[in-house]
Amino acid sequence: MNASEIAYRRVVVKLGTSVLTSGSRSLDKAQMAELTRQMAHLMKAGVEVVLCTSGAIAAGREHLQHPQLPDTMASKQLLAAVGQSQLILAWSQLFGIYGFNVGQLLLTRADLHDRERYLNARDTLNALLAQGIVPIINENDAVATQEIKVGDNDNLSARAALLCDADLLILLTDQKGLFDADPRNNPDAKLIPEVANIDDSLRKLAGGSVSGLGTGGMATKLEAADIARRAGIEVVIASGQHPDVIKKLSCKEAVGTHFCAIEHPLESRKQWILAGPKPRGQLVLDEGAVNAVANKGRSLLSKGVVSVEGEFERGDTLELTDANGRVFARGLARYNAAAMQKIAGKHSDDIESLLGYDYGDAVVHRNDMVVL
Repeated sequence: MNASEIAYRRVVVKLGTSVLTSGSRSLDKAQMAELTRQMAHLMKAGVEVVLCTSGAIAAGREHLQHPQLPDTMASKQLLAAVGQSQLILAWSQLFGIYGFNVGQLLLTRADLHDRERYLNARDTLNALLAQGIVPIINENDAVATQEIKVGDNDNLSARAALLCDADLLILLTDQKGLFDADPRNNPDAKLIPEVANIDDSLRKLAGGSVSGLGTGGMATKLEAADIARRAGIEVVIASGQHPDVIKKLSCKEAVGTHFCAIEHPLESRKQWILAGPKPRGQLVLDEGAVNAVANKGRSLLSKGVVSVEGEFERGDTLELTDANGRVFARGLARYNAAAMQKIAGKHSDDIESLLGYDYGDAVVHRNDMVVL
């Protein structure tokens, strides 16, 4: 591979369970070896590679010879605890063939929710890359409860791409990309080669998981693509079975579905608001406030809040919706839920008299807000 042909300096590769198992009940070691070869050649050409891997639970089932277990969270955590060590061992051995060491990062939503832990994770990731070590990222399924799970490795890979300031996020799956209809039941479905904007009509095209082995379908890949592209990162959804797919994508060859990066990416703090904390509440806005926030770049004032939902504290992430329930922005609360209930619909000048204190006119400042 010629370094001059490569268009990117830092690439995140996400491998879904269906890719790693080739649709079977066990890890496909030959497929893993082939993908490792591609990533290693990319690294030898000077590109930094971060691997976001699924497959811990599948590896656990295989290692324990597919035991009959109850369908509970504890069973999944048991399988993940056993399988994670097998998975990282396999990747360590495969990358070792090419002289590369690997380092494991197991993350939960809590690591991304807290700003300090988010920055610590970013520092660790960058330190590994600086030493030529391959960061291998997975969700910490062995300890994660539903409340602290990111939920799928598509979204986790997008957050990893933000953490390390990647140029390209490659989402490899068992499909060739995003189609204009479901290719599983429509023979006339056509591949969409490029996407400039992710809207509601595009989201309707996204179906579920084909294999049933993983937690992510095309819908989660669209969510991941939207997060990454807002941070200025290009995204491609492609088939893990396509010959030399990683090499071709790194050289900007037309494979799969390419999502264009937004030209003016969000600054670091707003990337964290979008990718890190799970929203703890919701504010419903009147029409004037929606227009001011969405179209005029204004902060949200208390006067424009129609109703307040959820229990949240000052500094928590909130969703901002219109009267129809459409989420159009995210931002950090300047007041907790109890205070927000008291000042909703009231003029900013009345905040201090209503609460006995004030943190400023804006209930969500535009500097702490991402318009979607």
